[in-house]
Amino acid sequence: MKEAAYIVSVEGDVLSVTDPNGEEKRLALAKLNGVTIETNDSGPIGTDLWWLLFGADDSIAAVFPQGATGEREAIDWLLALPGFDHEAMIMAMGSTSNAVFSVWRRAA
Repeated sequence: MKEAAYIVSVEGDVLSVTDPNGEEKRLALAKLNGVTIETNDSGPIGTDLWWLLFGADDSIAAVFPQGATGEREAIDWLLALPGFDHEAMIMAMGSTSNAVFSVWRRAA
């Protein structure tokens, strides 16, 4: 699975994503501003679900696909965020179309 070529890991309050080209993105919890799940209609052949993590400046700081190596630990880390929208995540997991689901936003 090409999704497994993405490596996601959590060390304390820092999540890191290494893409298949070896480029690493690190994001500290203190700088995480939002989490979105983006789905598309390319499944089951294509990668149809992506986690998008937004940094302090509201730009995308890191992304990883469903099926990434280490995904379970990363998702557990994200699910523990206060105010995480579990219903939106469930809707995203069942989506087979092009859609965006905001699952967490840092409170102002």
